[in-house]
Amino acid sequence: MVERASLQTNPATRLADVYRTLQPSPLITAEELGAFYAEEINQVRGGDKMQRLKLRLVRAYGDRIPFKACVMGHRGVGKSTEISRLLAEVEPLFQPIRFSAVSVLDPGSFKPLDVLLVLMANVAEATAKPVDQGGAGRRPSDARLQEVWDWFATEKETRELAQNAAVSIEAGAGAKEDSLWGKVLGLFATLKGEIKFASTRKTEVIEYRLTRLDSLIAVANRLLDECNQLLREAMTKQWLFVGEDFDRSGIPSDRIEELFITYANIFQELRANLIFTLPIGLYYSAKATRLPFSEDCSFVIPDTPMFDQSHAARSDGRSAVEKALAARMDLKLFEPEQLTRLVVASGGNLRDLFALVNYAADGASIRKASQIGAGDADAAIVNLRSDYERRLGQSPYDPDEINYEAKASLLKQLYDGEKQAQVPNPVLYALLNARSVQEFNGQRWFGVHPLVVDILAAQHCLDPGAAGGTF
Repeated sequence: MVERASLQTNPATRLADVYRTLQPSPLITAEELGAFYAEEINQVRGGDKMQRLKLRLVRAYGDRIPFKACVMGHRGVGKSTEISRLLAEVEPLFQPIRFSAVSVLDPGSFKPLDVLLVLMANVAEATAKPVDQGGAGRRPSDARLQEVWDWFATEKETRELAQNAAVSIEAGAGAKEDSLWGKVLGLFATLKGEIKFASTRKTEVIEYRLTRLDSLIAVANRLLDECNQLLREAMTKQWLFVGEDFDRSGIPSDRIEELFITYANIFQELRANLIFTLPIGLYYSAKATRLPFSEDCSFVIPDTPMFDQSHAARSDGRSAVEKALAARMDLKLFEPEQLTRLVVASGGNLRDLFALVNYAADGASIRKASQIGAGDADAAIVNLRSDYERRLGQSPYDPDEINYEAKASLLKQLYDGEKQAQVPNPVLYALLNARSVQEFNGQRWFGVHPLVVDILAAQHCLDPGAAGGTF
């Protein structure tokens, strides 16, 4: 996870304080979950997917079989928050190591092997932490550390940099620069810096390491086995890796496909408990069957419906989202009808809702008003609608070049409820990635985002004032 300060958990009672509670950050702590989590959203979305994930995770713990799963859904649907709930419920059995793709990797040019190295560094360092800090209180054995160090024996420059890094390791880390543990810590520090700025790395280094990938997986598995055993002895727990933000729009789709499809064997062979958040579009692509996660361990968190399939208002969906917002701010800060307008414009997505309300609240504050009015809501909706319109164009992160005519045609078919339009194809993949198309509850049907309905109506692809939009 990206590090951040804890959220203010008291609801905002003034427009000037709205931005403090409407941060687009996942709920992490027990206090945040207790203050802000709205169970009603799960109910209207078709059930709590995390309970199924928990069941399989607990079974894996009992059978000592590595658990591997992916969680998918649009950004802002609450994947990281749901994972926080899951981790709180399995806390007696699993110790999590959460990491963000945008924090520890170079989003535009990371390589599959980088993720493996991050896992190795994180588990070794976490295992060495004291028990009261979530570790095992013991370092991996010298035999395991020597294997890691020896794997880089032929990389003279890497080892020299690692030795230099070891010199700067603080005494508080419990290592001397001339010890094996100190050298490995220096190696991990060197690798993390290299991985974070991967675009500057030499191509021959990448290619050489990939030719030796099988041997590195073997080294990693022995390290993971030992670290898990140390944690079980200290806390009766297993390590659980949670890789998040792999669905961020700034990560090219070819990076994701190379990691989870071309090099899927990394995760298939790794003896580690793993949960990753992936782009929703990948789940519906032709390559989805090659993902290293079984069908019953691929969990999609659907959107919260603002309309049903006939474009009639879904009062339960709107009410659930309003309740989530009420936990963060006094709803009396809205003039009549403006709250509902912004909820509908968000498409039920809390990240978008917070962006809309923050924009509207700032507008009201600038004009020194005490409530969000119609003009403030108009400005916020127009601003976000423009963003959605830009996303309908060709994205540099789409694997295929798809013209707007093809997208508009499929959007109209989806709006009209045509069954064949629900069948995944590259166009639907692109629209899901752009968040123009939403997926809803247990019936698994696709709908057009309300702001995109507005756009299609304005372009006469739909009738003016078509139901299901914000007008």
